Amino acid sequence: MRHLFSPWLLIAALALILTACATPGEEEERVEDPDEMTEEERAQAREELRRAAEARGVRDRDELTGEDLRQALEDPDSPINKRIVYFAFDSSVIRDEDMPILRAHGDFLADHPGQRITIEGHTDERGAREYNLALGERRAQAVKRVLVLSGATDDQLEVVSYGEESPVNSASSEDAYAENRRAELVYTR
Repeated sequence: MRHLFSPWLLIAALALILTACATPGEEEERVEDPDEMTEEERAQAREELRRAAEARGVRDRDELTGEDLRQALEDPDSPINKRIVYFAFDSSVIRDEDMPILRAHGDFLADHPGQRITIEGHTDERGAREYNLALGERRAQAVKRVLVLSGATDDQLEVVSYGEESPVNSASSEDAYAENRRAELVYTR
């Protein structure tokens, strides 16, 4: 009896360990890995940023301020011109089409270590106030993770959640809700 019990116990323990390691937890949040961008795309984005900065005489500066920052952010050809990413309903997963935007901002922050950003998380009006504040926080944190993986540092980034309190569209329609489910990158200096 002792010989039969011990192999079965070993097999059961091994199966339990393998099962526990096989699947990630339900609560893990999925964020695309910025390393999935091809080296060519990454090099092209860096080169665009470098050329734009060089054209304005701001290359190798720790941070941009005033007019230099405004020009960098408002230049329609600049990869950091877009500063809003959108989310699906009740989700904090970064959409594929927003990853290049976040990678460009991460590269920009890596090249300008004195620059700071506040990441503002927003939701639509549906759901309880407390839930929406937490969801806005998760959205901003998801954006922060991508920026850090793309070269920014934690001390360059501040996360704030406004939940449903700052809608860009106050209508109660699916289009309005979609506009309000967002994270905004606000350059603070």
